[in-house]
Amino acid sequence: MNWAQRLWRNQTKLQFPELWKKALVVSAACVLIGIVALLVRGVNLGIEFEGGTVWETTAPNISTAEVRDVLRDVGQAGAKIQFVGGDVLRVRAELDSTDANSVASVSAALAALTAQSIDDISFNSISASWGGEITSKAIRALIVFFVVVAIYITIGLEWRMAVAALLAVAHDIIITVGIYALFQFEITPATVIAFLTIMGYSLYDTLVVFDKNRDYQRRSALIGKATYTRIMNMALNTVLLRSVNTTITSVLPVLAMLIIGSAVLGAVTLAEFAVALLIGLLVGTYSSLFVASPVAAYLKERQPEQLELREKLEARAQSRGTTVHEVEEEATAGSAAGATAPAPRLQRAAGTRSPVSSTRTARRPASGGGAIPPRPRKRKRR
Repeated sequence: MNWAQRLWRNQTKLQFPELWKKALVVSAACVLIGIVALLVRGVNLGIEFEGGTVWETTAPNISTAEVRDVLRDVGQAGAKIQFVGGDVLRVRAELDSTDANSVASVSAALAALTAQSIDDISFNSISASWGGEITSKAIRALIVFFVVVAIYITIGLEWRMAVAALLAVAHDIIITVGIYALFQFEITPATVIAFLTIMGYSLYDTLVVFDKNRDYQRRSALIGKATYTRIMNMALNTVLLRSVNTTITSVLPVLAMLIIGSAVLGAVTLAEFAVALLIGLLVGTYSSLFVASPVAAYLKERQPEQLELREKLEARAQSRGTTVHEVEEEATAGSAAGATAPAPRLQRAAGTRSPVSSTRTARRPASGGGAIPPRPRKRKRR
């Protein structure tokens, strides 16, 4: 049976602790790249956050250099030029809506370049103060989110799991925002909504793993027989199929939104939302298995009772000449999650006898041919 069949039947026996070290290197590299991208390139904030004026119009067969030359003539050489959804030209300049003459001159220049009427050039102006207010509210929303989640997980589970879950969420956000900074994708309110969705999804997937782990911690068949890391590994193997199925069913509609909504229909807002959501879904599934779980296991293994349990298992393994993993495997055999064995059925195998047959055999006399003669029938009275 290959790994795909085992996964489909939820019978995987992956050793996640052996993969955690390699995953730590991958995560550290991705987080480092994200931080460097944020520091070097910065984030491309949308007009809703920075304020200014943005123009949009269709501009087929027009290059960025041509647009730059036209804007230079009206004093907007530093404006941001972007082609979105194919032939849609987007120009963004740091102009206030009160500067009507500059706004009109840019609109007229773009209309002349694209051979359109000035009424076909759409523009939107947002003041810098309103953008600053939106930014501050978004930051406060993130802070409140982290505080509420930390309190909830600490009360429902424990503070170690809260720390692990929040580190996994921070890991997801840094990587996602780092990708946006690296490729200079624009961050809009739709993107912020996607970031909040990412955090909720990542926490949900992580809490499923932690809840299954807590269920195993309470099982009498596992108490004192396996370390916290071993039980966490059992929980991860149990929820692996569920995590994969959830990710696939979540990614498919996002891909449809990204391909059909953005590429076919030209809905730019859908693309801004779908890209962040797609990255976050994949990174969130990864972090629940390879970031939150090892961090929780590391913090939990530092407890005195866990250290004492590991010492006992190591001493037992040394006396038997085996490893701790083999001792745990033997002690927890049949206690894997979801593996409820069916009730045993009495079956007659070749060479065995049922309890009734054994009783009858015991009553047979030892001498003779071993056959009991039939009991004579009683004669009926006439």
